[in-house]
Amino acid sequence: MYYDDQLRKVSKVVVIGLGQLGLPVAKYVKEKGFDTFGYDINQKTMEIAESKYGIKKTTTFNDFDVLIICVSTHRQDDIFSPQIEGLMSVVEKISREAKTGALISIESTVPKNTSKKVFEKVDHRLHVVHAPHRWYALEEQEHGVNQLRIIGGVSNCCLQYGMSFYDGTSTTINTSNNSSVSNITNASTTSTINNEPSIISSSSINSITSNNKLSLAIPMHPVSSIEVAELTKIIENAHRYLQIAFAEELYLYCITNGISFTELRDSLNTKWNVEILEPRDGIGGHCLPKDTKMFVNSSNTIKSKILQAAMEIDEDYKEYIQSRESKNSSCPLLIKSKKVANS
Repeated sequence: MYYDDQLRKVSKVVVIGLGQLGLPVAKYVKEKGFDTFGYDINQKTMEIAESKYGIKKTTTFNDFDVLIICVSTHRQDDIFSPQIEGLMSVVEKISREAKTGALISIESTVPKNTSKKVFEKVDHRLHVVHAPHRWYALEEQEHGVNQLRIIGGVSNCCLQYGMSFYDGTSTTINTSNNSSVSNITNASTTSTINNEPSIISSSSINSITSNNKLSLAIPMHPVSSIEVAELTKIIENAHRYLQIAFAEELYLYCITNGISFTELRDSLNTKWNVEILEPRDGIGGHCLPKDTKMFVNSSNTIKSKILQAAMEIDEDYKEYIQSRESKNSSCPLLIKSKKVANS
């Protein structure tokens, strides 16, 4: 598939999945001037997005330049367990309806090798990139949709299209040296990604810049393979999981040995390269447990022993918290003192 076929202005974008991730993405895309549509299996969700934010609803995918997938990748009955059946169901619909040459951007967190499965499912008719979201609801201004992101493409032309849409630039990566990342110049250029040569001429490069006037203006860090992009996202959260699990284990250590966790934590954090987190109620939410499991299951040969141990620590910590709360709830004096403290 040649990127030259797609040298036109991207205008129509659909965001698939309008939940906690997808709705902020759709709002941002619309703010950047794109003709923005939303799709969700929940009709009410689409109606709210349209009435409150002007995100037009659609039930088909047949006339879009870019399709951004923001579908949840956890089991409906267990947010701690990963599954991609819902995402692949959407891809099946895209495969039947989307026009040849459109861009699919997977922003959902997915296990390694999922993006190539998507590429196979659409019969290589569409460009596929993985640009996993980095978004923190409590600090949306600093860590929202437009923060520095990772992007990888199934092929070089896919990466070119994705970079043009997100960043407004074009990038080439030489896979013989993964640290070598540079902007394409106006000279005739041939590069490789995933061992596939790109077909980019100087006239094509100029067209990319001039024709695609709209972009999301999001700074992107391109990587040499789509697997690196997939792993980056799940390992980010696995690393965070480890940090919290260590804090949980340290807390249990302090309880057992009569040490003030708060004082010990404060003293440790005076060192410039140490940051002990606060354990709170255990590791939860939509991302960390699920994504950590994705990483643990990403290899059939090497399983992360440290992450498996961290999962056991988190279970021990949660059992302790539940036990403590159970004891407190059975003591009227403790309950009364809690009410006073919170009033």
